[in-house]
Amino acid sequence: MPEWTDRGIVLSTRPFGETNAVISLLTASHGRHAGLVYAAQSRAKKGVIELGNIVQANWRARLDEQLGVFGIELEKSPSSFVLDSPCRLTAIASVCALVDQTLPERVPHETLFDAFSALTELITLSDSDEAWLPFYVRWEALLLAQLGFSLDLEKCAVTGETTPLTLVSPRTGRAVTPTGAGEFADRMLALPAFLLPAEQQHHRTEQVSVFQSCSEGLALTGHFLQTRLFSVVDKQLPSARLRLADMVSKYCDTP
Repeated sequence: MPEWTDRGIVLSTRPFGETNAVISLLTASHGRHAGLVYAAQSRAKKGVIELGNIVQANWRARLDEQLGVFGIELEKSPSSFVLDSPCRLTAIASVCALVDQTLPERVPHETLFDAFSALTELITLSDSDEAWLPFYVRWEALLLAQLGFSLDLEKCAVTGETTPLTLVSPRTGRAVTPTGAGEFADRMLALPAFLLPAEQQHHRTEQVSVFQSCSEGLALTGHFLQTRLFSVVDKQLPSARLRLADMVSKYCDTP
């Protein structure tokens, strides 16, 4: 009888029968993995399977290919620390949805698990939204890279120059200078400075707010998440991800 124990992050839940639920976890060593939780609607378990919760999970089944059953214990509940922050709650829901809808099942992704855990720590512990939002955008860029769609931001795809990199081709995902873009500059995606390699960031001298930079970053990563991952299966970005981008965009308009 196959069985394992691992740390996991709750990605989604769906009812199964009157009282049970099927939950999806991103685990440290077993990738995205689903399993049945008995009595999931009970008071004792309902709070354990909230989105973003970090749990200790024991999975067992009669055969490897079966859904199997989870026994879970709560380790930490990030969302409980940010109940008064709609933006942070939405960010946690967005990360959960993106992982749940893009990662193949039962394929280990330890890098993404570690990055997900670190991001939730930043979201819950940061003093302001400006502190964690750039790391959220970087996490989405990492997700793209882990799934085979890395952005190439080291040099201009047209001229080979390394400065000033301010644009990204929406077709290739490669950085472009204003000179290299030429008459097509208005068709390019904005490249926020915080996504550039550290040695190139000091060449960007324009004064842009953190929210504006993050809004541009979300537009950039969102474009490639949609075109490279979701459009190929005829889906739209998760609703939580769309809400997050809308929230950040509205922050840009706040004096």
